[in-house]
Amino acid sequence: MIIGCPREIKPQEFRVGLTPNAAREVIAHGHEVWIETGAGAGAGFDDAAYRDAGARMLETAREIFAGADMIVKVKEPQAAERAMLREGQVLFTYLHLAPDPEQTHDLLASGCTAIAYETVTDAQGGLPLLAPMSEVAGRLAPQVGAWTLQKANGGRGVLLGGVPGVGPARVAVIGGGVVGTHAARIAAGMGADVTVLDRSLPRMRYLDDVFGGLFSTRFASAGNTAELVAGADMVIGAVLIPGAAAPKLVSRAQLSTMKPGAVIVDVAIDQGGCFESSRATTHQDPIYEVDGIMHYCVANMPGAVARTSTIALGNATMPFMLALADKGWRQACRDDPHLLNGLNVHAGKLTYFAVGKALGMDVVSPAVAVRC
Repeated sequence: MIIGCPREIKPQEFRVGLTPNAAREVIAHGHEVWIETGAGAGAGFDDAAYRDAGARMLETAREIFAGADMIVKVKEPQAAERAMLREGQVLFTYLHLAPDPEQTHDLLASGCTAIAYETVTDAQGGLPLLAPMSEVAGRLAPQVGAWTLQKANGGRGVLLGGVPGVGPARVAVIGGGVVGTHAARIAAGMGADVTVLDRSLPRMRYLDDVFGGLFSTRFASAGNTAELVAGADMVIGAVLIPGAAAPKLVSRAQLSTMKPGAVIVDVAIDQGGCFESSRATTHQDPIYEVDGIMHYCVANMPGAVARTSTIALGNATMPFMLALADKGWRQACRDDPHLLNGLNVHAGKLTYFAVGKALGMDVVSPAVAVRC
């Protein structure tokens, strides 16, 4: 199989779908790897490293898309990339289709087979290809939130950890999953007064047992959420429904209850965001203000630490990518129901039910699609 990796073209996206070590591994399995010139530069991997690994370097993305059997990326294909996809080609990347009808329609029209990192599962009920980036985004959230809280950036001018005689910032984290747990750990480590909101009692017990009071937990009822949002200096949105649009948990009207200059960090923005006032931003222009509340809603937060993120993602995607290459996508998905859960689009049909529900579109079972 020819595996192609183009340079990412989403604004301020510095990650790359394949590291030189990943390319070497794929080639050792008897496959070819085509890399677009300069694809790894943002993550600190030069073209020479790919050549040394045995990859073929091509000048343009068009050459990659025209000849590769499988395209491996990081971010969802942009409009120019979607126009180059073709029938029978496998696309393996993050998709986040639920809030993106335009991308969904383009992928269906292309006839490609699109497998989304974010909906591949594991035997423990987790999302192994989303988890590494969730860990990165969760750890980044307090860091970028603390920066946004600075007065020069429009924030309240509050130091996250306070100083002797001055109390710390109050941080509310909505969601106690991978993102929320890592965000709470880092915020608490920076000295903030942190509360995690979640609706799962077993999850809250787990957090209390493991972190021993490093941060507190509250049940995510509407009343508790409203109370904590109103009193917070920073609110981190860390809610995920796999493959589906994020629920809107804080309304525009609730912004008026918040402290002027308080900060919202919406890590769920890839899935549409969990604040009604959220809209996607970029690393180049990351924050905006609504009703006196600062919003940080960068849709590819892990791209800010591209080298760490690329290596972490590559570690997770490697076994699935090799299975797709070694067996072909159909047999790989037949053999692994968790990889089959990643199938979102095939041959003009939508194959992921949460996306179909979010977009009001018909869906074919992925098991049926594999047999087509």
